Amino acid sequence: MASGWLAARKRVSELLEPQQRNDKLGDLVDFLLVVLIVTNVLAVMASTVNSIDAQYGQWLFAYEVFSVGIFTIEYVLRVWSSVEHENPALPKWKARLSYATSPMAVIDLLAILPFYLSLFFNLDLRFLRIIRLIRVAKLGRYSGAMQLLYDVFRREFKVLTAALLWLVVLMVIASSGIYLIEHQVQPDKFGSIPQAMWWAMATLTTVGYGDVTPITPLGKFFGGTITVISMAMVALPAGILASSFSEQLRKRRDTFSAKVIEAFADGVLSAKELHELEKLRKTLGLERQDAEALFNLIQKERTTKLVKTCPHCGKSVEGHE
Repeated sequence: MASGWLAARKRVSELLEPQQRNDKLGDLVDFLLVVLIVTNVLAVMASTVNSIDAQYGQWLFAYEVFSVGIFTIEYVLRVWSSVEHENPALPKWKARLSYATSPMAVIDLLAILPFYLSLFFNLDLRFLRIIRLIRVAKLGRYSGAMQLLYDVFRREFKVLTAALLWLVVLMVIASSGIYLIEHQVQPDKFGSIPQAMWWAMATLTTVGYGDVTPITPLGKFFGGTITVISMAMVALPAGILASSFSEQLRKRRDTFSAKVIEAFADGVLSAKELHELEKLRKTLGLERQDAEALFNLIQKERTTKLVKTCPHCGKSVEGHE
């Protein structure tokens, strides 16, 4: 009986975690969940149109109940089967708690929690509709690009935090400076430093709404200086993300290439090895075209090493590694 539960738990983990398997049933589960998430988001958007809500409100609510039921079952199964891919050294309850506090699990919980809260508390329906839109974040689990972007944010969190901290410091300096320069001539717009922060934020982000602008020569000069400085500061996080994104993609390609070389080591590429390579490709979030290009390049390099050309007659001779 215990072995049956273990087998069932392992199979559930394989079906719900895209990186854990490579089979048609798992792909079908992914497709159905993606369709459910997308249609939920569309339903929420449609419910904000008064005419649609008045005519189809009951149907939309029924679909919401159905969706919450499916998402609840999915969440419970994910937490239950998480011991299959969490740290095996942890006790089962700690492994499940570790998964339940992960970013994607928290998003899964937030996707269903508002519905259950509305059963016990009198909450604003507009608030619930907007909160339900968080379900779109669940799509990140099924997108290799989103997973890659998440890894970039996670790895560069400290650097990005430092860059954003400098932007906050610069905003305080800019709002303080413009307050000292402009508060006497424009007390309604720059009457205090907190009030001047709106201008500083719009200027530092290079948005420049134009509703609040300095009018004194010194204020214009100061505003221009802040604008020039902000262009470099705002570009800093973008540069960090772009560099890290490229580096992470290179590392993933190197990992896949190393696995392909390892598979070619015995000279024969078995069906099991092809299955493992496809599974690794999905785990790393590589596009099939990129993986095939790397595969063909490694295969060509290996063929070039094995087939050598005689320097005298120019004919090919078989070499050995």
